[in-house]
Amino acid sequence: MDVLKTPPRQGDRGVYSILEVLDVDSGQRRVLREFDDTVEAPNWTGDGRYLIYNRNGRIYRYELLTGTITEIYTGAMTDCNNDHVLSPDGQHIAISHRTLEDGRSRIYILPLSGAEPILITPIAPSYLHGWSPDGLTLAYCAERNGQYDVYTIPVWGGREKQLTFEAGLDDGPEYSPDGKHIWFNSTRSGLMQVWRMEADGSNQTQMTFDESNAWFPHVSPDGERVVYITYKKGDVEPNQHPPNKEVQLRLMSSQGGDYRVIAELFGGQGTLNVNSWSPDNKSIAFVSYRLKEKK
Repeated sequence: MDVLKTPPRQGDRGVYSILEVLDVDSGQRRVLREFDDTVEAPNWTGDGRYLIYNRNGRIYRYELLTGTITEIYTGAMTDCNNDHVLSPDGQHIAISHRTLEDGRSRIYILPLSGAEPILITPIAPSYLHGWSPDGLTLAYCAERNGQYDVYTIPVWGGREKQLTFEAGLDDGPEYSPDGKHIWFNSTRSGLMQVWRMEADGSNQTQMTFDESNAWFPHVSPDGERVVYITYKKGDVEPNQHPPNKEVQLRLMSSQGGDYRVIAELFGGQGTLNVNSWSPDNKSIAFVSYRLKEKK
């Protein structure tokens, strides 16, 4: 049973969702919109105009200037999770969708303007996380024979390539802007920590070494900094990233070294699953949550 990755459509999980933008240098937070159900994982479009997020299995576009919200048509794919990534040219979006027939996640691609998606990974479960800067390759986490590892596949489908082989969970693969590295997170050292490898899977190197569980590293567009989310040690199992927890957003150099806490919030799953850096390298978008009062 898949308990490690994104669950089926969550709908209202007893929280309000707050879509926010954070200036990473000043720490100033700005609330864009509050929702009365579950919103997750904002992407920032390359032109700086929109945030793309998922809500109740569907994908939406939020215009930053006006606050206008528009649903992106995804055809029959209406159970999308928070593993969605924009193409480098901004013309397409790749999504992970829970297929109705067997309830397992597969990866699809469609124009960002909306259309019936094209299936890319017939083998399941597959959870998207990265799109190479040259536009040719997708990186994802997949379970094969009971083991979760990092895989890549040609962007319009083909034979998948396994990049990690260590015991434990390897997840969250995302390309650096120059395409030379794939960042990911792994439990191979005990706790969940941030790692980096060459794009071909070689030279796998641990990048964080602290007493917390670190997930989903996202590299800034200029390649200089990395933001990621952490859970307190003991608050979750290393292979879990649940919602409704006290978490931190942290910032470090892409060369590794010391980190800086840039935000503390109630969140977790859905807060920072995808790369949400602004094109100017100054801000990130994320989602925090607030519990609803029980009636």
